[in-house]
Amino acid sequence: MSENVQGTFISQKISKIRWKREEFAEMKSFLTGSWDDPVNKITHWSLTTNDDDETYPVVVSEYSFLGDVTEIKFINSSFFVASSSLGSVRLLQIQENPVPQFKEHMAWEFLHNFQTSDYAPCTALSNFEQDIVSVGEDGRINLLTTTQKKPVRVIENADSCSIYCVDFLRHSEILTGNLRGHMKVWDLRNDQDIPATTFMLSDETKTEAMSIAHHPTQRHIIVAGGGDGSLTVWDLRHHTYPISQLNAHARAVSEIMFHPDRPENLFTCSTSGELWHWNNSQQSKLRLDSTDTHWLNTIGTNSNINVTSLCCVMHKPINSIDIDKSSLLFGCDNEAMYIVKNVAI
Repeated sequence: MSENVQGTFISQKISKIRWKREEFAEMKSFLTGSWDDPVNKITHWSLTTNDDDETYPVVVSEYSFLGDVTEIKFINSSFFVASSSLGSVRLLQIQENPVPQFKEHMAWEFLHNFQTSDYAPCTALSNFEQDIVSVGEDGRINLLTTTQKKPVRVIENADSCSIYCVDFLRHSEILTGNLRGHMKVWDLRNDQDIPATTFMLSDETKTEAMSIAHHPTQRHIIVAGGGDGSLTVWDLRHHTYPISQLNAHARAVSEIMFHPDRPENLFTCSTSGELWHWNNSQQSKLRLDSTDTHWLNTIGTNSNINVTSLCCVMHKPINSIDIDKSSLLFGCDNEAMYIVKNVAI
């Protein structure tokens, strides 16, 4: 493994990993969420560096979590929401004083449930400031806000099958992807519980939509990852026909992430154990700016996009990634987490 990659065995399968972004923080810290334990944990870690410039994570505080952690999204630097395979969503705060700990502020229990059982897994979350949307295996969409216990809106039969991913395109609009590869845009200003637009992840093969990411400054540019490892790109301003489709990973795309400050850099991870960095740099003929939105438009036909593997292929799925400046975190089913330092962006 590269000398830039440092791993730490923590005896937990990591389902989610998220930087706690603070511009002027003296010490970098992050959260992990686990899965596949009788009682799972959300853990707050800080990074310390020794004299040999080796970085080690240290546990700051832990929070017992019922069910698998299926998503973690920060609302601000201290508050975040986490979803559960038991169909619930929790609003938590990272408290530093008088002692480091987590404080629960809100719990939305059993937001997702099947008619035949008590609960259905909440598969994904997205937030736009204090507004939150949750989706689940029950095909339901819940709109929440951090200021009230009762959901703002419930779209009961949003889908006839499991919804696997969701993203806020803007404050009044969300995008969902489901088990059958159906992508649906929902206008939240519309009182009717029907999507404004529906289109397919792929016209060629039927595969589930596993993950979605929007461009940080141009939210109409969407990249979705499929259960077959494919990547698909849309410019939703013009049409719902993909501007690019390609075979990428060997297996399902677990997460997709644009670099928040340098969005010509895209990062993907897969259940195949692969972690890739897609660099669409200024030196490339393919630039994502106001005049050329065809990001990844000709991957596979030329070498303008530089695709780099950031680590050796793991023997277990890589479930989650997050990047802050030039430091990338990823969590794996081998019960370890890793930090990749000095990522070339």
